[in-house]
Amino acid sequence: MFRRFMPQEGKFFELFNEHAELILEGSRELAAIMASGDDLERRARNVESIEKRGDKITRTTIELLHKTFITPIDRDDIHHLISEMDNILDLIEDSAQLMFLYDVRVLPPDAKKLADICVECCEKVKKAVGLLSSMKNADAIMVLCQDIDRLESDADHVMRAAIGRLFRDEPDVKELIKLRTVYEHLETVTDRCEDVANIIQSIVIEND
Repeated sequence: MFRRFMPQEGKFFELFNEHAELILEGSRELAAIMASGDDLERRARNVESIEKRGDKITRTTIELLHKTFITPIDRDDIHHLISEMDNILDLIEDSAQLMFLYDVRVLPPDAKKLADICVECCEKVKKAVGLLSSMKNADAIMVLCQDIDRLESDADHVMRAAIGRLFRDEPDVKELIKLRTVYEHLETVTDRCEDVANIIQSIVIEND
C-alpha cells in the first residue's frame, strides 16, 4: 500500500529533503560560530535566514497536506515530522542568536565539541529523511536513528561535564550563566534530532 501511493504524492518527501538540507546548513553555520566567535552578527543573521527558509517549507508542507486527499504516509506523521524538523532549526537559530545577544567571544572547547555533535546529528537526520521515500531502506534508516540516539547521549555527557567544569573553574558568575545557557541550547538541538529520529522510526515500523 505504502509504495503504491508514493509516486503520486512524492512531493512530501521532496519537502522533507529540502528542510533537512537547511537543518544541516544551519548546524554547520552554528558550528562555525562556536569554533571562532568572530563576526557574530553576520553569522547569526545567516542562521536566521536559513530558519526563515525552513519556516516557508514547513508552511508549504502543511498547506499541501490540507489539499491532498491521499498521502504516502499517515497525515499525522507528516505533520508531526515536519513540525519537529522545524523545531531543530528553531533551536539552531536560538543558539546562534544567544551568541550574538550575549556577545560571547571566547568559548571553551566543550562548546565546539557540542556543536560538532549537533552537526553530526543533523547529518544523520538528513540521511534518514532522504531514505524515507522507500521502505526498502528500512534497515538503513533504523541504523541511522540508533546513531542519532547515541549522539544525543554523547551530547548529554559532554554538556554535564562542561557545566561541571564551569562551576569549578569559572569565577565570573555572568560568564558562567551565559556559557551554561549556550551549552544547554546546543544539547537540546540533539534532543530535537532524537525526537525526529523517533518519529521516523515509528513511520518505518508502521509502513514496512
